[in-house]
Amino acid sequence: MDSAAIFEQTFARYNRHINPGVATLTKFMGLEVAEHSAEGAYVYGPEGEAYLDCLGGPGVFTIGHRHPKVIAALKQQLDLMPLSSHILLDPVMAEAAEKVAGIAPGACEFVFFCNSGAEAIEGALKAARSHTRRPGFVCAEGGFHGKTFGALSASGRDVYKADFEPLLQGFTHVPFGDADALATAVGNDTAAVLLEPIQCENGIIVPPDGYLATAREICDARGALLILDEVQTGLGRTGRMWACDHDGVSPDIIALGKALGGGAMPIGAFVATEAVWDIFDQNPYVHTSTFGGNPMACRAASVALDVVTEENIAGLCAERGARLLAGMRQVADEFGNVIADVRGRGLLVGVEFVDPDIANLVIAGLVGERILTAFALNQPRVVRFEPPAVITSEEIDRVIGVMRQASADTVEMLGL
Repeated sequence: MDSAAIFEQTFARYNRHINPGVATLTKFMGLEVAEHSAEGAYVYGPEGEAYLDCLGGPGVFTIGHRHPKVIAALKQQLDLMPLSSHILLDPVMAEAAEKVAGIAPGACEFVFFCNSGAEAIEGALKAARSHTRRPGFVCAEGGFHGKTFGALSASGRDVYKADFEPLLQGFTHVPFGDADALATAVGNDTAAVLLEPIQCENGIIVPPDGYLATAREICDARGALLILDEVQTGLGRTGRMWACDHDGVSPDIIALGKALGGGAMPIGAFVATEAVWDIFDQNPYVHTSTFGGNPMACRAASVALDVVTEENIAGLCAERGARLLAGMRQVADEFGNVIADVRGRGLLVGVEFVDPDIANLVIAGLVGERILTAFALNQPRVVRFEPPAVITSEEIDRVIGVMRQASADTVEMLGL
């Protein structure tokens, strides 16, 4: 079966059994190839059609697709034990936890493995309530923490929430980056403040310098915990191991996921200080997961963490991200009538257009040249770029060039 036939068969099955809206949107964007394989910074169609992956999951493939060390470890683990008995102690999970604790910020050293970033947020919320015996959470407008009930309650865009209300009670939202609003909202009933160090789905919003440090001070003064959601920003993506490292801030709980699985397995985790781990004091089974921390996922995470440190992934993201950011700012200077802003850190870059329709046309132009990207979920005016750290300087220059041409074509098409 050729590539076109495979796409049509897949499209029909999506329409019938999965999500017709996603299928239609994919075809509308010109993505009429079904994915077949991947390697490094590329996704390939059935006949070898190569797409440079500048979305990356988003944020999943920081060390690249199918890193050889991760794949080799998974093949070995598959021959040993893919899932846990949940009775005997698992040395694979124990090793992965030790490695996570070894690089976690501050005094975060106790690890709970789950299956996704959203599950990590759910666990973090439960741990904060259990430890503080307080009901409330203060979160940021525009924030995104996942789509399970607790994570969705903490998130800050109504379009994903309206159909599922009433959500969980006790969540207050304040403008991101506004330290005064945060100080006003945090009170004696606040269990924790939950923030992304950089708001990813809101359009790659970097807060003002000192904001996270002030949030830490507010939490300490009011007896609340600080939870940082580094599901997308962690493990080198922003040019430091953790985005909070840019501000020298340590949380009480940190949530991670996405890149933790080395681009090969789904895994998330929340990591907390010893004091917060009292959630398990009375009952070690108060929070569990059937598949969380399974040997396959933990082996992938363990090797991925080795790769992150041994191959200086944070340094690569800093270096190549600076090139990408500078290039996109040059494009913005040329097309200031349609590009409102360019911002980011490391290989986490957002280009904000003045209108979401313009952004979509530019994305279509990129896709037409086989460069994969998308808009931010909470801010469709922003085109996001999150390529793997293995992307080369030449490939970054190509992305910048195609972005320039796609912007020019869109301006000409619309007569702007």
